[in-house]
Formats: sequence, structure tokens, C-alpha cells
Amino acid sequence: MKALLKLAIAVLLLVCLADLPYGFYEIVRFAACAAFAYLSYDYFKQRRDFWGIVFAALALLFQPFFKISLGRTLWNAVDIIVALALFYLIIRAIGKRK
Repeated sequence: MKALLKLAIAVLLLVCLADLPYGFYEIVRFAACAAFAYLSYDYFKQRRDFWGIVFAALALLFQPFFKISLGRTLWNAVDIIVALALFYLIIRAIGKRK
């Protein structure tokens, strides 16, 4: 379930690289904030504090209420880096299952 959530958010973040209506980006911010808050809670519950802190910071960065104005170029870089990190976590989790 967590892998599917990470995959969905990673794909949404990569779709944000396209020129889409502003409403789409708002929806992604809400979804990403909620997903990162849940993942933060889950990692803290597993006593994996590093990733808990990372996801808590991402939830704050993507929260839609007090927008952080980074500019389109920097937001695109953040989207790519976060998507790659999520893909890394998915692949690492799959590798541990085998």
C-alpha cells in the first residue's frame, strides 16, 4: 500500500513538469502534503527517524495553506528530486522483500 502511495505521488510530481492549469498543482500540493504526512507518521512509528523527518519536512514544503514561493524552475527541480527519492524507496523496499 505504501509503495502504491509513493508511486502515485512520484508520478503526480513528474506530471507537474508539464504546463497545466494552476488548479492541478493545488490538488497535487494537497495530495502530496497528506501523503507525506502519513508517510512521516508511518516511518516514525517504525522508528526510522531519518525518513520520518524527511517526509515531515516535505509535508511542510508541499502544504497548500502557506505557499512557499520557489519559482517554477526550482519547484521543477524539487519535484524531480522528490520523485526520484520515492522511486528509490520503492525499489529498495521491493529488493528487501526478495
